[in-house]
Amino acid sequence: MKKWGPLIVLSTAQFLMVLDQSVMNVSISQLVEDFDTSVTVIQAVITLYALVMAMLMLTGGKLGDIWGRRRAFTVGLVIYGLGSALTAVSWSVGSLLAGWSILEGVGAALVMPALVALIAVNYEGRDRVAAYGVIGGVAGAGIAVGPILGGWVTTNLTWRVVFVGEVVLVIAILVFSGMIASSRPKLRPRLDWVGSILSAAGLGMIVLGVLSASSWGWVKPRNSPIEIFGFSLTPFMVAGGFVLLYVFTQWEHRRERLDQDPLVHLGLFKNSRLRSGLSTFLAQNTIVLGVFFMIPLYLQMVQGLDAYQTGLRMLPVSVTMLLTSTSGPKLAARWSPRAIVRVGFLVLGLAIVILLSTIEPNLDRFMFGLAMAVLGVGMGLIASQLGNVVQSAVGPKDRSEAGGLQWTSQQLGSALGTALIGAIIITGLGAAFVSNVQSDDRVDPVVAEAIGTNLDGEYSFVSSDQVAAALAETDLDRGTTEAILDSYSQAQLTALKAGLLLAGGIALFALLLTGGLPSRPLQADEDGDDDDDVREGPTRAASG
Repeated sequence: MKKWGPLIVLSTAQFLMVLDQSVMNVSISQLVEDFDTSVTVIQAVITLYALVMAMLMLTGGKLGDIWGRRRAFTVGLVIYGLGSALTAVSWSVGSLLAGWSILEGVGAALVMPALVALIAVNYEGRDRVAAYGVIGGVAGAGIAVGPILGGWVTTNLTWRVVFVGEVVLVIAILVFSGMIASSRPKLRPRLDWVGSILSAAGLGMIVLGVLSASSWGWVKPRNSPIEIFGFSLTPFMVAGGFVLLYVFTQWEHRRERLDQDPLVHLGLFKNSRLRSGLSTFLAQNTIVLGVFFMIPLYLQMVQGLDAYQTGLRMLPVSVTMLLTSTSGPKLAARWSPRAIVRVGFLVLGLAIVILLSTIEPNLDRFMFGLAMAVLGVGMGLIASQLGNVVQSAVGPKDRSEAGGLQWTSQQLGSALGTALIGAIIITGLGAAFVSNVQSDDRVDPVVAEAIGTNLDGEYSFVSSDQVAAALAETDLDRGTTEAILDSYSQAQLTALKAGLLLAGGIALFALLLTGGLPSRPLQADEDGDDDDDVREGPTRAASG
């Protein structure tokens, strides 16, 4: 227990972070109903949760260096617990946004980089490989329990119960956090506030631009708050984000030239192992979170399943991810991280191909379950390797920074996956619906034109029943109504498949990003020198 106690505490925190996101994904339809809002708004809330984390992870990692990793971990948990409490009692979209997206996002931005670094502090060699495998497995367990627990609680009680449980779990983790050995650099750095603001603003503008594309239009303005030279605000928002990130890099170079502490030592990106690990983390989460946003839409909005039934349909992905990711140490002993991760992306691509064949009006339970199981294997293979690759690529003094970069890439991927694939689905829905209606001879051209005009404004992904209810309030004849419903149902499937095709393309592109990963199995002695750190807390668990 003395040896593995810290891992139990850290794994519980990891479970908490993953559980949160998976619960919200299967509760989309209930959140829409409870807050009398739209799928697009809930998509924004989910995206902003990941975005807040992505914007603040680098700052969170640096604060771990300044305060000490365990202190950053505990302060983050307190903020996270307060956010969970506010989410549990939220009375509006605004309060949900404040509790879940902002407070929990800020808390997680402190917890996650510290968590990654604390594993490296508490374990060495093979124990460290095993610990990262366990963390990957716990992430799988969180994904496994999240849809089932969240679905059952949402259907039979309320999704709020999950967040009450999170508060209890946070208290338990805080009680046992003293078991964790910590460290901090001998020379405490200063926080680069300007760099923090520039990096957060740059990342925020890029993701918010992509998120708003389904409403504002990608290039041609549709519901854009302002038009620039006749174009939508979207491309200017995204371009502005990249400009800010460029300014951020120049600011960081300047601080290093002046021998001042930067937010990120950009020299770390010269490390091909670290660079490749971060880019594959980004790609993996873009794919997975985009698909995980899409699947509940299909099951709930197209198939009419409730949250609990949705969780049951998604169970295979969770089980196979858990089993595959916990086998990471055994796989790592025989094959290189590069080979394992490449196979993982190929398996993700295969899962997407299977899903494309099952996104139909009638759900094929066997093929859908098979697709979910294959998806979990691909996720597990990747998750079992990348954490150890990133942390073993740097020495102890850079672990918090590497942890911040790791979680920034993961949460940026999560935010982009939900925003980008969500925007493709929403945009594709409108385009396919208009095209289907205009090509259907049963629909009068005047009616078809009116539908196209109305869809120039803001719209959302709703169920066919909701469309039918809206059509029932018009004076359209039965034949026209049925034709419009058929067109909408077909458009739903077309839009979902467009999102899947994008995810599949990203999976293939990700193979190009794996070239810098280790081409041989990582050895147990591939650790840095711990002399750069000051020990805090109990004796290292690995030596006990």
